[in-house]
Amino acid sequence: MWHRIAAFVIKYRIALLLVLLAATAFMGYKATQLELSYQFANTIPTDNPKYKDYQEFRRKYGEDGNLMVVAIQTNQFFERKFFEDYAALSHKLEGVYAVENVLSIPSAINLVKDTATGRLAASRIWEQGQPLDIDSFKKVFTSLPFYQGFLYNPETNTYLLGLRINKTVLNSKQRAGVIEEIVSYTDAFGKLHNIEMHYSGLPLIRTVVASQVQDELKMFLMLSFILTAVILVLFFRSITAVITSMIVVGMGVVWSMGITALLGYKITLLTGLIPPLVVVIGIPNCVYFLNKYHSEYSLHPNKAKALLRMVDRMGIVTLFTNLTTAIGFGVFAFTKSVMLKEFGTVASINIVVIFIISLIFIPSFYSFLPAPKGRHTSYLHNKWVNKLLQRITKWVFGHRPWIYASAIIISVLSVWGISKLHNVSFIVDDLPKDVTVYKDLKFVEKHFKGVMPLEIVVNTKRKNGATSLSTMNKIDKFSKYLGTYTEVGNRLSIVEGVKFARQAYYNGDPRSFAVPNSFDISFIQPYLRMKGDTKNPMFDNLVQSFVDSSMQEARISVSIADVGSQRLPVMLDSIEQKVNQMFDSTKYDVTVTGTSVVFQEGSRFIIHSLRDSLILAFIMIFGCMVFLFRSWRILLITLVIDIIPLLITAGVMGWMNVPIKPSTVLVFSVALGITIDVTIRFLVNFRQEMAKHGNIEEAVHKTINDTGLSIIYTSFILIAGFGVFALSEFDSTKSLGYLTSLTLLLAMITNLILLPALLLWMSKVIAKGKTPSWLMDKGDKE
Repeated sequence: MWHRIAAFVIKYRIALLLVLLAATAFMGYKATQLELSYQFANTIPTDNPKYKDYQEFRRKYGEDGNLMVVAIQTNQFFERKFFEDYAALSHKLEGVYAVENVLSIPSAINLVKDTATGRLAASRIWEQGQPLDIDSFKKVFTSLPFYQGFLYNPETNTYLLGLRINKTVLNSKQRAGVIEEIVSYTDAFGKLHNIEMHYSGLPLIRTVVASQVQDELKMFLMLSFILTAVILVLFFRSITAVITSMIVVGMGVVWSMGITALLGYKITLLTGLIPPLVVVIGIPNCVYFLNKYHSEYSLHPNKAKALLRMVDRMGIVTLFTNLTTAIGFGVFAFTKSVMLKEFGTVASINIVVIFIISLIFIPSFYSFLPAPKGRHTSYLHNKWVNKLLQRITKWVFGHRPWIYASAIIISVLSVWGISKLHNVSFIVDDLPKDVTVYKDLKFVEKHFKGVMPLEIVVNTKRKNGATSLSTMNKIDKFSKYLGTYTEVGNRLSIVEGVKFARQAYYNGDPRSFAVPNSFDISFIQPYLRMKGDTKNPMFDNLVQSFVDSSMQEARISVSIADVGSQRLPVMLDSIEQKVNQMFDSTKYDVTVTGTSVVFQEGSRFIIHSLRDSLILAFIMIFGCMVFLFRSWRILLITLVIDIIPLLITAGVMGWMNVPIKPSTVLVFSVALGITIDVTIRFLVNFRQEMAKHGNIEEAVHKTINDTGLSIIYTSFILIAGFGVFALSEFDSTKSLGYLTSLTLLLAMITNLILLPALLLWMSKVIAKGKTPSWLMDKGDKE
């Protein structure tokens, strides 16, 4: 079959090249429409109950992750000049496009009882443009417990300014400009007063991540092209071979971006890795094809025959190596995670596409070129590599017991290391620990406990139930319970507004900041049913955003630290137990949701999905091996050869205290799909040699010498290609880089040393009888 395919490609090469170039041009056009994603990746399926709760919450109360904060620490805050400049900054920020409102101390409001009407009036403590009595302002402001822990921490002299940004703008490319404008204003203030500004909140973090993804996509593409080009020059010593390979992977990159856009996907942290991955994975195809072309031409100097045999002999091998790699990525498409589904779908399609491009372009292009010269094939006799292969051969034939013993000892140590593995991930996992954004996040967590959203919705099952005295007492008691956690910061709810109103009713006495009793609730409740003062959005938002229109539901908005996937579920379990104790399920439905809960559920779901994907990849890949070799012995050997590198990598993670999280679990399925390629390459060549010689020792010896060269070079290309990702600023991408590179290095060693040693073990089986048919590739016999 492959002989006919080879003949077809050569015969219709011009037409095939024109079709390929036209299709690539179309994909290039689609690639220009590719957009960058500005949203947090959707890690859990849309039918997940936690996801549904979160979407229902967002429908009723809006976005919970649209608050950006700016924190400062100073002793001069209530000095006139500083305060006036800070007020001017707050006023400037209110005018920034997409900033819906600014929460700051200069714009803080107070509630004052109007003795004439008997109602409460909401007004700013100080209106900008009016004379400022700074001492009077400070006295009034610090007498309002509502703001303590929310806008300032009196114990550390730390002050917070919050900006709520339009969620539509946050999910568009306009977000970067909005954030830049905010930072430019606040940085100018910081320089004016020689004070450090600290920025945090999900809008900022998401903007930094999106911008970094875009920058790293360009960097990885450039580095992967440069690295692979250098290795190819060292390998082939031929500019033509390098240019050919660069054209092949260049077309693959265009197709990868075009297919992403064609499917309606955007560039995310994962899909942004696909173009450089195409370069890394596509180059071995070129090496395998060109290496076979040159070796065949060196045997019989006939260009047409060498090209035909290149496709004939390497077509099946390259097909299955690409197929197993595609399976390693493609299994993610079967998960319910949108993020993984997009990554798996695009990656697997493009791996198949890069194979088709290689199959069409390389033989067609080389059919127009002159026959290889001696310097083009001189690499086949590389002294350094040949000497290394001779040593490997001696080890395999002379020290098999040592090889088996070493493999067993290392595997046992790896299993011991695996027992030390632990599972932990954070919302800001991708941020490096030494960047300003991460340090600022920790600053805010230190002084205000955190900015990560946790939302609790109390449904009273009756109209106006949220403002009943019994419900407010329960919410207040529950809010105080939440405050016992060191990781929990400010808690906002309608109850805080009611307590604020009660304090005003009693002429601003701080001791009256409490839930109303049966006497004063009759006055305060009518006020809660009034529309807020639109000139004072802070209190308006408090009243309107923390109860639904029927006042049946009350929302408790909590700011917590990014405590990670180990601590967070413990906290959530304790919180839900307290909910069950305090809120009678026959009278209340309480939902715990928010970005923090979605993260926790998503992290758990992703790890389980990746585990299931790895199992599925094993089944599908080894199904291919059964189809290809039809031997349980070969399958057993393949299992050993390809599990050991994964086992060692997992063991190293355990010994080096590298946690299990989505980014590190992803490595194993990706690495499995790639490492199995080397095994297939070796075994197919081994079977071809068995058909020629009928002797395992001779076949093993020839296979090491014939395939060792291409295995070493392609492995180094893959190791270098994935090693590029270790330069990333994101921990997840960095883990994918160095852990996959380690696994590929181990796979090269096991395939060149342990695999031939295990094949020699089979000589005892064959010595007892006739050579079995599964070791003989009849189609390759001369």
